[in-house]
Amino acid sequence: MASLINIGMSGLNASQGALATVGNNIANANTSGYSRQQIVQGSAASQQVGGVFIGTGTTLADVRRVYNSYLDAQLQTTTSLNGDAQAYLDQIGTVDKLLSDKNTGVSAALSSFFSSLQTAAAAPGDVSARQLLLTSAQTLSNRFNSISTQLNQQNEGINSQLDTLTSMVNQHTATIASLNKQIAQATTAGNTPNNLLDARNEAVRSLNELVGVTVQEHDNVYDITLGTGQSLVQGSTSNTISAVPGKVDKSQYSIQVNFQQSSSDVTSVISGGKIGGLLRYRDDVLAPAMNDLGRTAIVVADAINQQLGQGLDANGEFGSSLFNSINSATAISQRSQAATGNIGAGNFNVSIADSGALTAYDYQVTFTSATEYSVKRSDGTDMGAFATTDTPAKVIDGFTLDLKGGPMTAGDAFKVSPTRSGAGNIGVQMSDANKLAFAGPLVAGPGSSNTGTGAVGSLNLSSALDIYGGVNLGKAQSDIEGAMPVRIAFDEASADGTQSYRVLNEAGKEIGKGSIVPGQDNKVTINVPVTNADGTTTNVGFDTVISGSPGKGDSFDIKFNKDGKADNRNANELLGLQTKATVGVGKDGTGGVSMATSYSQLVSKVGGKASQAAVDGTANGAALAYAKEVRNSVSQVNLDEEASNLVKFQQYYTASSQIIKAAQATFSTLINSL
Repeated sequence: MASLINIGMSGLNASQGALATVGNNIANANTSGYSRQQIVQGSAASQQVGGVFIGTGTTLADVRRVYNSYLDAQLQTTTSLNGDAQAYLDQIGTVDKLLSDKNTGVSAALSSFFSSLQTAAAAPGDVSARQLLLTSAQTLSNRFNSISTQLNQQNEGINSQLDTLTSMVNQHTATIASLNKQIAQATTAGNTPNNLLDARNEAVRSLNELVGVTVQEHDNVYDITLGTGQSLVQGSTSNTISAVPGKVDKSQYSIQVNFQQSSSDVTSVISGGKIGGLLRYRDDVLAPAMNDLGRTAIVVADAINQQLGQGLDANGEFGSSLFNSINSATAISQRSQAATGNIGAGNFNVSIADSGALTAYDYQVTFTSATEYSVKRSDGTDMGAFATTDTPAKVIDGFTLDLKGGPMTAGDAFKVSPTRSGAGNIGVQMSDANKLAFAGPLVAGPGSSNTGTGAVGSLNLSSALDIYGGVNLGKAQSDIEGAMPVRIAFDEASADGTQSYRVLNEAGKEIGKGSIVPGQDNKVTINVPVTNADGTTTNVGFDTVISGSPGKGDSFDIKFNKDGKADNRNANELLGLQTKATVGVGKDGTGGVSMATSYSQLVSKVGGKASQAAVDGTANGAALAYAKEVRNSVSQVNLDEEASNLVKFQQYYTASSQIIKAAQATFSTLINSL
């Protein structure tokens, strides 16, 4: 009787364990990361009775976790990739709309500026048209400023997110290390802690949402590494990560792993998860967009200012700057950042020498000695070796470096961003519309006795005046006024088809000569010597085009344009900047694009990357959904199946109790018979 009771009891125990397991599955149906569990039964040892073996019941061998390590690893990988893609997509959508929208972008404001300029050029004496141009210029600069502010705010937002996300990473790594310890202790005792294993896998999945990691398992313990092998979790010990200001660019946070005795910068090797997506977006989109936008702003300000400097305003004076100087003290000091840990105390003043040659790249400057340094562009191009003693300073992609302070030490480094602050610094400094230089500086008048068809036009100064020159600009105007008037007198045409001319100063003295081909446009450069107060001589040069066929003895007088209120020649030159290649011009003066095209290219670049990001986001979202579905098909709790199992094990429990009841009845019959 005892053996029959034992068999029934073993069945009761097994069915009770099965019911508890099914109940636990049902209770955890909505628990993230939970893997359904199944009981594993075994047959108890048999007893020999006479010549046969009779079973003694069942045993509950194990409660097995239904889990596939390959499917879980696939889920971890797709979780990391999707976190990266979604973080990237969330950021780029804002910038794409900001740059492309007509209400927030630069294109409409730039078009409006040139439209106002066209109106003012058509009526150069109209003060209201001039004032409207100043208003349009202010709107344009405000638009650059606004976009720059929002891009900088997004950069600060990324820094804040990195700080928050790294704290979350540290919480997960500490949890994984603690679970490692608990699992190791449990398995040493011969147990299988299913719930702890599930909790650890879920912690790793959550960690992959934040940053891509690699998992290595040994002896039921997970070791977690980052990037190229930097340890985050090793056994029951975890290392923290933190977001700190960059060693070179302090406006951009970098990620470092903190070990017990040291720390290591891992920004460049992080990939995957939200942190990887934010860093990838910042490097691929945000920083280049800030540089590109700044370059366009610098060219807009510089090209317009320089052209204004070649004309005369309504007061008969050479023009002044419409926009702020691109080489203000504030601007040149913002373009270079010294690396943390530099031994030398110096820093570079970065001046723009040729705005048209600027690129949208950053530059790494590294000192090889106290006075010598190398420059490497962010696209990997080696720009060469330079020295702080170079006189004059060598021009690198349109800018020059001037070290202030020092001395420096080999190994000291700087990050140079020539255009990063350009959009934030642009501003309108002109307040008097009469100072807009719309008139040409020189005018040509034909002699009263001219008989030929000759004409002189397109009078422009040979050498551009320095609009930012201050006192020097005033001296240049004085020199030009002092050099005028001059007369171009033509001789009789020669048999070889040319016609010579002489250049006479105000006193009638010949100061130059040359020849033209009658009947076609002849570009001529004329230099007029001017004696300075100290006895030295300065040449004032101007270019002109001589067309038609001048007669013998014909002449043209070139004079300084003292009354240019109705003159719009320089205004038309300003209008030409709308389509002129002024951005990204090559060293040989070829190539390049217009201001509007430059900005359109920026919009297209960001728009293309935003479109690709949307595709990547959809693809990675689908891959993650599939990985979850496949993993869930194996490990997720199916309530219909568990309900069926619940009924089955209830019946099993009832049947086992019937065995015990039968044994009791048999035993009672035996006792009663005795």
